[in-house]
Amino acid sequence: MILSLFRKNTETESVYAVYSAIVAQSRQPLFYAEWSVPDTVTGRFDMISLHLALLFRRLRGGDSGQRDFAQAVFDLFFKDMDRQLREMGVTDIGVPKKIQKMGNIFYGLLAAIDQALDAGDREALAGVLVRNIFDEVGTQGARRLADYVIALDANLAAQPVEAIRAGRLSFEAPA
Repeated sequence: MILSLFRKNTETESVYAVYSAIVAQSRQPLFYAEWSVPDTVTGRFDMISLHLALLFRRLRGGDSGQRDFAQAVFDLFFKDMDRQLREMGVTDIGVPKKIQKMGNIFYGLLAAIDQALDAGDREALAGVLVRNIFDEVGTQGARRLADYVIALDANLAAQPVEAIRAGRLSFEAPA
């Protein structure tokens, strides 16, 4: 019984593996160097949020295990954001306010992406990206990013949920 306290939780390992894959993909230099995503703390948060939103699209509507897995990834994301804010010197009083704002931004992005992708509207998706990632500038980069998001959404839809929940999430390199 006591030994179970020291065993590795495979569910936790898979959550970390998926989150790590999302962070690694979000840091692809192409996004920042060629597609003009702002190479700032906010820009990197936005790219992680974008990839998380696409993962959550893949896991939506599933059983309670899928929902629990998605919630665990979400919780890890905001735990990481909390840690990052503290490392940047945000005070204990300021962190919850910033986390709440980040949560609102994330949910707004998720809803807008869902709407555009569900409608199959590339231009609406590019508009969402201009508003949420590019701060109303960089239309050309937004179109490239929209094409990437559409391709990644299809790529994720083809990946078995069981593989994702086991920590095997794969991304194609941005073209």
